[in-house]
Amino acid sequence: MTSSSSSAPATAAPPLYARILAVVAIVVAGLCGGLIGFAVMDLQCEDGCTTYAGLIGLGAATLAAGGVAIVAVLTLRAMSEWEATEAQRAVHKPEGT
Repeated sequence: MTSSSSSAPATAAPPLYARILAVVAIVVAGLCGGLIGFAVMDLQCEDGCTTYAGLIGLGAATLAAGGVAIVAVLTLRAMSEWEATEAQRAVHKPEGT
């Protein structure tokens, strides 16, 4: 068996650092959303309803993380498309320019 090239095959996946940054952003957004949701609900209750504040905090964390996850996925897809388009342009570039 003969190997055709020593380099890895091209992939459409975004770079590792971009994926790690996306996961970190999602986790941070979830934490911030949860803390804000809990704090707002805790301030609204007069008799210390921590159960409701906790549930609202979990809901807010889910919504915040979900929103940032949608933006992160769209951003990573756009990055992949951009890199693929640039690679195609480099291959099909006219020799005179």
